[in-house]
Amino acid sequence: MYVIVAGGGKVGFYLAQELLNDNHEVLVIERDPMRAAAISEELGEAVMNGDGCEATTLDAAGVARADLVAAVTGDDEDNLVVCEIARRRGVPRTIARINNPKNELLFKRRGIETTISATQAILAQIEQELPTHDMIPLLQLHSGLELVEIKLPETSPVAGRSVREVLLPPESLISLVVDPGGVPRIPSGDTRLNPGDALVVVTQRESTELLREALIGSTHGLDT
Repeated sequence: MYVIVAGGGKVGFYLAQELLNDNHEVLVIERDPMRAAAISEELGEAVMNGDGCEATTLDAAGVARADLVAAVTGDDEDNLVVCEIARRRGVPRTIARINNPKNELLFKRRGIETTISATQAILAQIEQELPTHDMIPLLQLHSGLELVEIKLPETSPVAGRSVREVLLPPESLISLVVDPGGVPRIPSGDTRLNPGDALVVVTQRESTELLREALIGSTHGLDT
């Protein structure tokens, strides 16, 4: 692939280095001339000094033939602009680094589906270590889909029901059931759900609260 990396900080540098090691064609665009020179010493010609937020810079970088543009600067606004220009130039895939998780919805609304938030990734890892958490985000997929894990409490409205009896939000699917003993099962319509089961569910990101209500109940965990 030909990959353009906008932003030559630590994230951009190590990303480019790994891609080059995997024999991809890579070009890093870095605004700071001193930083660009330092990257050039390590990566050779795989760096361009310029502003990735400017269409002329991206055009000079050959954005029209890029397979992927990764905007990984430390500024969310810059990353948004880079991805929008790349999309208008016909790049089939863009990836944006998000430094402030509150900006994720803005990126989605502007049509940039693939975003990476270090804060969210670390938070998701922490939540996996907390047994009291009833819904854990596992993975963000394409087309607005998300993979989540839900542990059914004793008070779950679906406890004792079969999968086909459970009314889920649109475009949601129970893909795996793991019993309290850690035994995984690929469910059928007749699979019965029990308290303590952990369900791996694919759903639309905007449907996670509806999913929580359907499987856990709207009042679960509320003491007041």
